[in-house]
Amino acid sequence: MKRYEGIFLLKPDLTSDVLDKVLHQVQDIIGKNNGSMDEIKDWGKQRLAYPIRKYKEGIYYLMNFSIDPNAISKIKQSFRINESILRVLIVSNK
Repeated sequence: MKRYEGIFLLKPDLTSDVLDKVLHQVQDIIGKNNGSMDEIKDWGKQRLAYPIRKYKEGIYYLMNFSIDPNAISKIKQSFRINESILRVLIVSNK
């Protein structure tokens, strides 16, 4: 298993219930691919440098997790399908 760091940009107009649901979905996707979550940090709502899907703000989350490198493409595809997630950046954490 390899360690990764993911930055998730979520829609700014999500209610706290929907936000919790999205975070649990992300954790479930990582867990179903035999990964484990190490840490989640809420960076809060911030202004974007340019609009994404007509949103000028977004809610940022930093997640550290361990997963098999072969599963990264699968989980990225799952995150793209979720309409509450505006952007995802996953990088290897050494």
